[in-house]
Parts: sequence; structure tokens; C-alpha cells
Amino acid sequence: MSDSEAIDETLPIDLRLSEWELERHHEHITGFIHETIEGAGADGAVLGLSGGIDSTLTAYLASQALGPDRLRGLVMPSEVNEDENMSDAERVARDLGIEYDVIEIEPIVEALVGAVPEAKKDRTAVGNARVRTRGVLNYLVANHENRLVLGTGNRTEALVGYFTKYGDQAVDCNPIGNLYKLQVRQLADYIGIPDDLIEKTPSAGMWAGQTDEEELGIGYDTLDRVLALGVDGPLSRAATTRTLDIDPAVVERVEELYTRSEHKRHMPPAPDPLD
Repeated sequence: MSDSEAIDETLPIDLRLSEWELERHHEHITGFIHETIEGAGADGAVLGLSGGIDSTLTAYLASQALGPDRLRGLVMPSEVNEDENMSDAERVARDLGIEYDVIEIEPIVEALVGAVPEAKKDRTAVGNARVRTRGVLNYLVANHENRLVLGTGNRTEALVGYFTKYGDQAVDCNPIGNLYKLQVRQLADYIGIPDDLIEKTPSAGMWAGQTDEEELGIGYDTLDRVLALGVDGPLSRAATTRTLDIDPAVVERVEELYTRSEHKRHMPPAPDPLD
């Protein structure tokens, strides 16, 4: 390896946060939640609880920022959700002492699909309809109770577009949106979330047996590092491949996900103003 190809030790190959950084993120995020709610003149916040680590961490941080009496959770199972996940979602609400409701969404989804019967066999379309149904319910409660909707998306999933447009990202703010998935798990451990919730296999619950990493085709640890170096960072595709010592096809896949999902990270486009 030539000097010009030597690995820069300052590059974020290891994304783990130090104890000091975890403390700063904790204070920064809880402060952000409090300021956002107060700045909007809202009475509190609502969020969907899935039993996964992203929604669990967001719920813990919001409860700390606002107090449990100003946070409301919605547990919204469908026929494809694992019972264990829904039980964990309710467990999180009970552990935090927050008010929550369980709303079965499948009848709503069936009504939507029934209006367009030809879409019934399209797994992705129906899965996205489930996610968007949850978003509508979040806002129904939020509007009725003068609350804001908290998103549960992280930085990793935002960069590769791993969310449903106008679904799980139909929110007022994303408290953990600046954290890679690895850092989400770290912060969860730092504030005392039980290990079994942190170590669960991530799933968006869009269809039976679905897992995030299988659908993405890449493990989160690798995905985080490729994004940190080649998208958020300064490295080219070749340099990222060489630095991480991985298959070039993996880096190409991440770049493709990032490029194809660009439209998800912006407001809907409109023509430029006329001169």
C-alpha cells in the first residue's frame, strides 16, 4: 500500500461514541424534544410504539424530556406483526408509565385495499399502506389532543431511504435522526434500556417474516460504516472499499440506495419561479 493509499486513522471506521459523547447526545436530544414541543405551543407528543429499538429509544428520551404525562403511545398491530413485538411495545409504555392505546389497523388497511383490488397481491404496496395508516392515526390523535408527532427514524435509514414516504416519516421531528443505527443501540444501552430490546432483530413489520437487514441486503454495522465514509464522509467508492476491506458491490449497493432515495429527503419539487 502506498502512502497515498494509507488508511487515515481519523476516518470514522469505528462509529462507537465515547461516554462523554453519549452524555452530550442524551442532553442534546432531550433538550431538542422539549424545545420543539414548547416552541410549537403543543400540550405534548404522540408516537407509534412498535417494540423495536428506534421507537423504544425515542419513547424513553421523550418521557425524560417531557414527563410521562405529556407523552402518548399508539401500538398499532396488523395481521403481519409478531405478537412478541406488540407485547414489547406495550411493555415499553407500561415501564415508562405513559398512556397508550392499542389500535388494530388491519380493518383500515383492508378497506383501503378493497378500494383498489388489483393492488392486493402487491406486497410492497400493501405494506406501505400499513405504514401510512399508522401515520394517519398518529396525526388524528395529535391534532385532537394538540400534540406533535415524534418520528423514530435514525440517520442510517434516512440516508438509504429505508422508510415509507408519507408513512413513518410523516412526522413533526426526528429526535434520533442524527444517530447511526449502531449509535442508537449505544445510547439505548447508556440510558438503561433492557438488553433484549436493544438486541432484537430489526423489522419494519410490513409483511410476515420481514427483517430490515434481509430486505436491505446489508448488515447495519457495514451499512453504517459505508455511509459514514462514502456518503457523509470524503471517500470515493474505491477508497471506501479499500479502507473497509469489503466487496466493491456492497459499496455500490449503498450508493445506489442513497441516490435512488434522494427524493424522499426533500419536499416535493415544483418548477422554478418564472422570471
